[in-house]
Amino acid sequence: MTLSTAKSTEAPAQRSGRRALGLKADVRNLSLLGVLTILIAVGGFTRPDEFLATSNLQLVLTQASVIGVVTVGMTFVITSGGIDLSVGAIVALASVWATTLATQEYGFAGILFTAVVVGVACGLVNGLLIAYGGMVPFIATLAMLASARGLALQITDGRTQIVTVDSVLDLGVPDAYLLGVPPLVLVFAAVTVAGWLILNRTTFGRRTVAVGGNAEAARLAGIDVRRQRLYLYLLSGMCCGIAAFLLIILSGSGQNTNGNLYELDAIAAAIIGGTLLTGGRGTIVGSVLGVLVFTTITNIFALNNLQSDVQQIAKGAIIVAAVLIQRRTLRNGEA
Repeated sequence: MTLSTAKSTEAPAQRSGRRALGLKADVRNLSLLGVLTILIAVGGFTRPDEFLATSNLQLVLTQASVIGVVTVGMTFVITSGGIDLSVGAIVALASVWATTLATQEYGFAGILFTAVVVGVACGLVNGLLIAYGGMVPFIATLAMLASARGLALQITDGRTQIVTVDSVLDLGVPDAYLLGVPPLVLVFAAVTVAGWLILNRTTFGRRTVAVGGNAEAARLAGIDVRRQRLYLYLLSGMCCGIAAFLLIILSGSGQNTNGNLYELDAIAAAIIGGTLLTGGRGTIVGSVLGVLVFTTITNIFALNNLQSDVQQIAKGAIIVAAVLIQRRTLRNGEA
């Protein structure tokens, strides 16, 4: 039985259940919007002149764009029941490989091409190890994290690689903004729309959800589970490559420390956005709202001169709370 056949013969009760899930997703998104509104109010109250300044709001959106692109890829992986701990290290490796002197000789196209190819190549290795090598995603991506970080350090020798290509640097200056919107935000918006369409309106998205919900049932329905998982890690790697290019524009350099703790931020944003940690349910809109919540928190902490360790503690507490809420709703049969 194919997936399309199963979909066409699903019971009315199942369709009703899916509508109920959609309603709950809307409630979660509205809740996140409420949290974001509260954070904006807090920022405006504590630092009105700085937080509400146009330049600061542009900065928040720009910073959210980099981790946001990574989170879109992470959402697909988690929806399928997997995990990717290597996203931050892949961003670092892609950014330093794309900013070597040899690469910069090829200009804008060379930097962009190298960043994306490196990301896809790392995703390919992850996908092959997990889908066809039978490795647990946690172990395979942890190994990639260590390897990519080590290679990035070897390439840079601990030094910052400065970008000298004007066509790349020009995208980060206010003159390149379109109606006040930075180009990085436009890229993030395009990736978000594409991710939403793929997850919610394509066979690929339905297969991703099916694999995450029950891999064996998906296999019996005619889905090539291993190939689907390979594609998902390729997608995650590609998102890391795009994010690396955005980070190069934002910082004007490539460093082996780039992408530090991106895996934490991406996983946390996806989870608080409503993506089920055990797989079978994912939401791009919720993940994007989660990214905006975390980025706003970081910005407020920075403006109020609070230590970075306090930020990490707050993020960790949010992750724990989100997972506990998911577990509770699952036990109550509401997830």
